[in-house]
Amino acid sequence: MKPASDGKPFSEPLKQALWQLPAILLLASLVGIGFNLWRNDGIPLIGAWSPEARLSDAAGRSLVISLDDAARLFQQDDVLFLDARPQSQYAEGHIQGALSLPWQEVDGYIAESVDRLAEARTIITYCDGESCDLSHELALFLINMGFKRVYVLVNGWSVWLQAGLPTGFGG
Repeated sequence: MKPASDGKPFSEPLKQALWQLPAILLLASLVGIGFNLWRNDGIPLIGAWSPEARLSDAAGRSLVISLDDAARLFQQDDVLFLDARPQSQYAEGHIQGALSLPWQEVDGYIAESVDRLAEARTIITYCDGESCDLSHELALFLINMGFKRVYVLVNGWSVWLQAGLPTGFGG
């Protein structure tokens, strides 16, 4: 191996850098965690990421409704389901009797939906996929409009379909 201009082999600075890099990263991480813990508004290091914890209103009330409760309300004809997915997905299949109210286009659809929303005792929003936030955003929007009994059926379309509950197509 050729020595560097100062007489040391090239591998010496490389070895030194290889152990310094993890040491610097560890030190930076510890300083960051320390400041986070010290701050009053620090980011929680351990959080609740379940749908029940994620899907709540401003007061902390869980908006999640179980499939069993949603199906019971459906059978009692005591609920209005709102499909928060895009219109094209609604047309491919939806909960029977559900109203299409796509979250991305809510401003265009809300005016024609107000009467049905006002008549509903209970409103359940849904989309598809456990991490889908469209139904949660729609539920919060409706709560801010003054509606009281608003819930989210997590992974709504998939769980409804898998349970063999009534569906509709087109729209």
